[in-house]
Amino acid sequence: MLARDYPTALSLLASLQSNQTVVSLFASGPPSADLNALAIPEMLAWLARAGHTPASLAAAGLRCIHVAGTKGKGSVSALAASILQQYPAACPVGTYTSPHVLTVRERIVLDGAPISADKFARYFFEVWDALTAAAVQNGDVVPPGLGGVDGPATKPFYFRFLTILALHAFVREGVRSAVIECGIGGEYDATNVLPKEAVTAAVVTQLGIDHVNMLGSTVEEIAWHKAGVWREGVKGFTRRVEGEGKGEGEGEGVMAVLRERAREKGVSALVEVEDREVDEWEGVEGARLEGPWQKMNMALAAAAAREHLRRIRVRVEGRFGEGEGGGLGLADMPVEFVRGLKAAKLPGRCEVVTDREGVEWFVDGAHTAESLAGVGEWFAGKTRTDDGEVVRVLVFNQQDRDPAVLLGALLGAFVGRKGLFAHAVFTRNEELPPADGETRDLAVQSKALATLRGAEGFEDTEAVTRDSVRTAVERVREIARRAGEEGKTCEVLVTGSFHLVGALLKTIGHVED
Repeated sequence: MLARDYPTALSLLASLQSNQTVVSLFASGPPSADLNALAIPEMLAWLARAGHTPASLAAAGLRCIHVAGTKGKGSVSALAASILQQYPAACPVGTYTSPHVLTVRERIVLDGAPISADKFARYFFEVWDALTAAAVQNGDVVPPGLGGVDGPATKPFYFRFLTILALHAFVREGVRSAVIECGIGGEYDATNVLPKEAVTAAVVTQLGIDHVNMLGSTVEEIAWHKAGVWREGVKGFTRRVEGEGKGEGEGEGVMAVLRERAREKGVSALVEVEDREVDEWEGVEGARLEGPWQKMNMALAAAAAREHLRRIRVRVEGRFGEGEGGGLGLADMPVEFVRGLKAAKLPGRCEVVTDREGVEWFVDGAHTAESLAGVGEWFAGKTRTDDGEVVRVLVFNQQDRDPAVLLGALLGAFVGRKGLFAHAVFTRNEELPPADGETRDLAVQSKALATLRGAEGFEDTEAVTRDSVRTAVERVREIARRAGEEGKTCEVLVTGSFHLVGALLKTIGHVED
């Protein structure tokens, strides 16, 4: 019999069908069956097999802020949860986000800390066993070689299982307030089994082009999916975008879709946060989640948290959320909100780490063009001097998307900073070098290198490809040693894939697990 501990739970979790495999079902065009339409009925069936229903989640007292979007949904989730933690009457607070950077336990957070290994294992096997028992009771037949009725063949795929596990853990822990981030989309996302009775506020963050095979090729189509989190009788929150042709996610067409979906779903109100009000707000000084785009995320998170606290009858001092002319009144934000916004953090986002050799690593995972442009703005703001005393290195990868488009968006933030990066390293995401005799395809890395060489202002950047994160780090440390011999310091921007970010943080010894 298998041990029922954390390592075994991780091994069994890894045996489940991956998210990438599920996404690939959509890659060759419309599937023979409407996989989107089947998603929620299937998820409800899995949830029932695990011993839960939407009604039972609501009856358990679980009350949730539901967050969808293309860019910023992880930040909004972390910010909202951090605000709620400042109010003891709203606790315990659970947060469910993805992806993780260092450990899967990051996805399920209890009062600001990843769920413990012991609790993860305990609740994992409660769910696993319930699913096995349901399969036995249902008379499921598992073909030979697939692990039997207790194996992965009678379990949902990876993200669905983790979603059920998170909800199960929150119920078992007596979580009063939860912030639930969608995985992909909203309407057909695994998290969208939450009933209206359990949802206090729904947020759609900034929109853009992503997961086109599942969600559509236009921002309007994607907006339709994301707005699936709107609920009857529940307030929705989003950024108001105006005008046409200003960039992805902006335009009256998008707002028309969001508003129509709000009417269709029967929301109690659709709160549209305006750029003007956010721009005029001074923000939160010293916040751990940095970057100019985070002010909008903070505003959305604070507005949703305010509504959540109202719905669960927790008193909030002041008149924040009741600004003049329909605004939020961001300047009137209570001290508890400011404290929560300042303390919020996300692994692998806006992190600055100085390692034992004195190399300063600026780490921010991002997987869309808009997010990478934001990373560029953040790094540019952190590194304002070009006096020749600092050697800067770019470490980048995005294995599953077009590196030319994404790298181009990042480099576009450095216009006027000719020679900003003296070096660049384009690496695969694997932590360790290949075994003897093994070779790895570096076509993606070579394409990124060619993109850099063709970008204005980076003609003199010395760029290389690497087949592992360890050899990439070795290259950076070699550059840093040479810089140190010349009396210079070394700053490194690491961005792109969250797999890259996680492997790099492990490699440089910045591991909290």
